[in-house]
Amino acid sequence: MRERPKRLFVRLAREERGVAAVEFALILPLLILLYFGTVEAASLFTVDRRVATVASTMADLVSREKKSISQGSTLANYFQAANGIMQPYPTTSLKQVVTLLKITSAGVTTVVWSVGYNGGVARTATASYNLPASSQINQLARTNGYLVMSEISYPYKPLFGMVISNTVNLSRTEYFLPRYEDKIDLVS
Repeated sequence: MRERPKRLFVRLAREERGVAAVEFALILPLLILLYFGTVEAASLFTVDRRVATVASTMADLVSREKKSISQGSTLANYFQAANGIMQPYPTTSLKQVVTLLKITSAGVTTVVWSVGYNGGVARTATASYNLPASSQINQLARTNGYLVMSEISYPYKPLFGMVISNTVNLSRTEYFLPRYEDKIDLVS
């Protein structure tokens, strides 16, 4: 009686017909994880690039204004333009802040005006601000006197949550020098 299971085991051990199916079953979970990980990483990279584009576009558009910018129409339209840049990703949690900074020749930086949009918290007028010390824009702004700053933040929620399971908070700050005049006034 003991010979029968032993022979059956030996026969099964020599059998090679199901090897490919077993190997495929072992490697399939890894392939699925790799596929979804690649999709999530590519999506995260795309959203990060779009956040950077929104920050750069906002600062660039405001820096092109001559003498003044309307908070009610022009600036609101610029904020709305971010929706087109972020498509097809949702913009309900895209926070935006645009600020005009004044920099003295000694390097002291203060907020002239600041406007937040969609939950972005505006900075307090006349509050001090610390520019990044290594920033080349710091030296340029000292000679110009003013600087447009755009701050964008976006909480990215992964598509599947299999590889990247938590929300990733993306943010970007861009600085542009005003193009035409030293100061851009904010009007209602």
